[in-house]
Amino acid sequence: MKYRLPKAVVLELTYRCNHKCLFCSCPWYAHNSSYPIKTELDINQWKQAISRLYDSGVEVFSISGGEAILKEGLEEILLHIREEGNKRGFNNVITLISNGLAMKEEYLHLFKELNVHLSMSLPGYTTFKDHTGVDNAEGVLSWFRKAKEIGLNPTVNVTVTKINYHELFETISLGLINGASNILLNRFLPGGRGLSYMDRLKLNNEQLNGMLDVAEEVLELSNRRGSVGTEFPYCVIKKPGKYKRINIGMKCAAAKMFFVIGPAGEVRTCNHSPKIVGNVFNEDIISDIDYWNDFAQSNYKPQQCKSCEEITNCDCGCREVANILFNNYKEIDPCILDLKK
Repeated sequence: MKYRLPKAVVLELTYRCNHKCLFCSCPWYAHNSSYPIKTELDINQWKQAISRLYDSGVEVFSISGGEAILKEGLEEILLHIREEGNKRGFNNVITLISNGLAMKEEYLHLFKELNVHLSMSLPGYTTFKDHTGVDNAEGVLSWFRKAKEIGLNPTVNVTVTKINYHELFETISLGLINGASNILLNRFLPGGRGLSYMDRLKLNNEQLNGMLDVAEEVLELSNRRGSVGTEFPYCVIKKPGKYKRINIGMKCAAAKMFFVIGPAGEVRTCNHSPKIVGNVFNEDIISDIDYWNDFAQSNYKPQQCKSCEEITNCDCGCREVANILFNNYKEIDPCILDLKK
C-alpha cells in the first residue's frame, strides 16, 4: 500500500444545516463553490463505509456535518459504530459535533448509552445570532445543563472571530458554568462560507494572542483545561511557554492523525479542505496519493519558513488555508504574512 490511513476519521453525515454560520468552513457552502454536492450516503451505505474503515485500520470515529443531528438514521449509524468496534475489541469514545438547535433529550440519553462525547458550538453569547442567523444561545446553554445532569461531560466549541472577540471571556465562562467540562477553541480560518466574510471575521495577531490569554485565564479560574483545534504557527505566539491550561497545537494532524469522509463518501485530508483525494468505496480509498502523502509526511512547509529553528516542531500554520487562498498548500498561513506588515 502506497499510503496509510490514520486511526481516526470524521464522518460528515449530511450537507444540511439549520444554521448559516458566517465562519462555516464546509467547502460546499463557499460562494460559487465547485465542490460537488452529490447524493448523500444512506444508512446502509454509511454502515458499509464504517465497516470498511474499521477493516482498513480506523479505530476512532467522530460525527459532524452540516448538522449531524439532521441526518436520518443517526441512531443506527452510532449503534453500528459501537457494535462493529466492540466486535474488534474497540470501545473508543465517539465524538459528535452539533450546534444544538435540533437537540432532544432522547439524544442525550443515547449518547450516554453509547459512550458518545458531545461537543456543542457557542460562537458568542450576545453575538450568537450575528454569527449563525439563529437566536439560540440560551438554548445551547440549556442543553449543556441537561447534558451535565445526566452525567455527560460535553465540550463547548468556540470559533473566535473579530465579532465575538470582545465577549470571549463571558462566552467561555458561560459554557463552563452551564455544564461544559472543557473547551475547544478555534481561530477563524477562511474557507467555505467564511471566505465571503474574511474582513469581518479574521483576527489580527494581537487578537490571536489575546484569544489564548483569555482562554488561559478562564481555565485557570475554573480549574479546567482546553485545547486549540486549529494549528498555530510558532512565530505568531508571543510567549508560547506561558500557557499551562490551554493546549496549543503547532503541527497539522490532517492525514496523520485523522481524515474526513464527506456526505457522499468523498475523502479529504481534513474538514477544512475542499480537495477530494479519494472515496471510501473505491478499491484504493486514496486516489490522489501524492497530495495525501504530502500531508501525511509533512512535505508542505513553505520555503520562507525552512530556515526557522522551530521548523521541526511547527507546520507553519494551516496548509489548507494556504491552498484555499493562494492555490498552493506550500504557501504560508496568512497570519504569518501579517507579521511582516
